Amino acid sequence: MSKQPFDKFINKKVVGAKKKEIIRQEKKKEKRKIAEKENEWRKVNDDKFRVVTAAEKKAANREPLAVSREQSSIVNSKFAKPKPAQRYKQGKPIAKTYDEITKAPEHIRETGDAMPLNKYIAHGGISGRREAAILVKEGKVKVNGDIVYEPGYKVSENDKVEVKDKQVFLQKNLVYILVNKPKDYITTAKDPEGRKTIFDIVKNVTKERIFPVGRLDRNTTGVLLMTNDGELAQKLTHPSFEIKKLYEVRLDKPLTKNDFETIINGLTLEDGFVRADALAYADAKDKSIIGVEIHSGRNRIVRRIFEHLGYKVKNLDRVMFANLTKKNVDRGKWRFLNDKEVRLLKFMNQSFLRAKKE
Repeated sequence: MSKQPFDKFINKKVVGAKKKEIIRQEKKKEKRKIAEKENEWRKVNDDKFRVVTAAEKKAANREPLAVSREQSSIVNSKFAKPKPAQRYKQGKPIAKTYDEITKAPEHIRETGDAMPLNKYIAHGGISGRREAAILVKEGKVKVNGDIVYEPGYKVSENDKVEVKDKQVFLQKNLVYILVNKPKDYITTAKDPEGRKTIFDIVKNVTKERIFPVGRLDRNTTGVLLMTNDGELAQKLTHPSFEIKKLYEVRLDKPLTKNDFETIINGLTLEDGFVRADALAYADAKDKSIIGVEIHSGRNRIVRRIFEHLGYKVKNLDRVMFANLTKKNVDRGKWRFLNDKEVRLLKFMNQSFLRAKKE
């Protein structure tokens, strides 16, 4: 007897809510693994920076008591000589807590100009705070000639901070530039292949060292913010703030109603579940032109959504980022943000944040 009628029961595919739950559980497992690694790392650091108290030192040097064998084992375990304190990789002894290690020297505390090392690097226009913390942990940052591995280490303007052997200077003049990025430009400072970069457009615009907030791939055009304000850049790119972005997508064929609903309801890509915040046909007569609002910052996320459904993206243009538009800025041109725009960005105005469902 043929087994074909039973195939749907034997080889039943997991779909819908069950599939989502499986994906959710896999994500939880990954998070648990990461949390366990972080706990192990934290435990190692707690042991490394443990304080040897005066009582322990006194107990370690105390003369042995005339006690019984049973009492002797108790005394030995209680007043065992502590292990010698571990040392910095720079060779400095450690007998301090984490707070003491990261505490600024007295002359810095009096002036009140101390700040964490990763914040200092971000304010120097090198990168955002998270990226700066990674640089510090990788041992690529020196303070006054010594490598420092703690992102929270306190520094001031009087300290010499170097990233990859290049000195970092605090940016006192904050600059905010909106660029209407053209096609075939990449958003890196230098390209080994000799391709055009976004810095070619803003060359000689300012003496300050600026960097792009987020990235647009080579073939994507539209709104791109460039600044030397590392703290603001971190806020605008951090997933927790869910900054709104609006794209105009031109496809190789009209978007069907079923695929329209799929994007609205969400779909699972190779790196997890994703859903557009809003979707609309930009042109009632041409359904191959789509407007997409999304807050996800994953790499090439808009292109991958449509390519997953069998469409080819002919053109992708970002028309809005955090309420900034390319109005009155021609392709390949730039302008400075005005004071009102900067204020709205810094205070995270709710108009450009995604409305979270209750």
